[in-house]
Amino acid sequence: MSDTASLNTPSVFPGGARLLADVGGTNARFALETAPGQVGHIHVLACADYPTLADALRAYLALPDVAAAAPGIRHGAIAIANPVTGDMVRMTNHHWEFSIDGLRRDVNFDVLAVVNDFTALARSLPHIPAAQKRQVGGGTAIEGTPLGLIGAGTGLGVSGLIPSPAGWTALLSEGGHVSFPPINETEVAILQFAWKEFEHVSAERLLSGVGIELIYRALAAHRHIAAEVLGAPEIAQRALEGTCPLCDETIEAFCTMLGTIAGNLGVTLGAQGGIYIGGGIVPRLGARFDNSGFRARFEAKGRFRAYLSAIPTFVITAEYPAFLGVSAILAERLALA
Repeated sequence: MSDTASLNTPSVFPGGARLLADVGGTNARFALETAPGQVGHIHVLACADYPTLADALRAYLALPDVAAAAPGIRHGAIAIANPVTGDMVRMTNHHWEFSIDGLRRDVNFDVLAVVNDFTALARSLPHIPAAQKRQVGGGTAIEGTPLGLIGAGTGLGVSGLIPSPAGWTALLSEGGHVSFPPINETEVAILQFAWKEFEHVSAERLLSGVGIELIYRALAAHRHIAAEVLGAPEIAQRALEGTCPLCDETIEAFCTMLGTIAGNLGVTLGAQGGIYIGGGIVPRLGARFDNSGFRARFEAKGRFRAYLSAIPTFVITAEYPAFLGVSAILAERLALA
């Protein structure tokens, strides 16, 4: 997939065009930024097609439209679905591992920033246009207050954005691995089922693609229904079509559980600027998510119901929001260089 419509002007960056990337467990998305806000030449490469991230990056840079538009790129930033705590990065949901400095030298860059994908996505939040996010439920954002971020996909990403006089600070959070908190008897049954497979059941074990499949199996056992062998996309599709009550119950459970974790994040961060929902799953659910019990569960915090009712929740509908975040991070890195 490629989009070059936004690259109709020559580069105005002093060091030339910049590489932006968003690397997940399944796909690596690459783009060029030739001027502030001018992002294009977007291509999505399957991670499984390349032995290393360096191979995928070189393949992108060698694509004819990319090589013609911006030869000799020297600066780049990569958001990756993994903790980034030092020079060595070993992906949790893929076999790629690399040294950040080694990768920089491999592709002959002067500056290469590598950050957690949800850190990058958090940095994008202030820059997401109103048309590229959808509010679910009530509440009004208070300017200059923390923002929360949560997103389910291959895993469960969590982050936050904290304001200061110097600007925004993105949290390096691994909040998707908090212990899953059941709220009712059905969720207790789901947790007990999950305990048969995992010693520790984190929120990510249930609020992810494989988590949807686990919820489906758990509900089938709880309802004494024979479960089919279904992947998360098929479960979601049947729920959206209204052809499978068990699939619909699975998606409803997923949405309400996500409401619990999002509400926890709201009170933990004091996120009066809003909670943003990204990841690959929720945006695809569309109106089914909006009409679910997500928002009611988000607000269901007893004495703090009024506090959470005032916090807005937004679904991010932008196709490539992480590019906004890595662009901001790279600009700051270059300003300090």
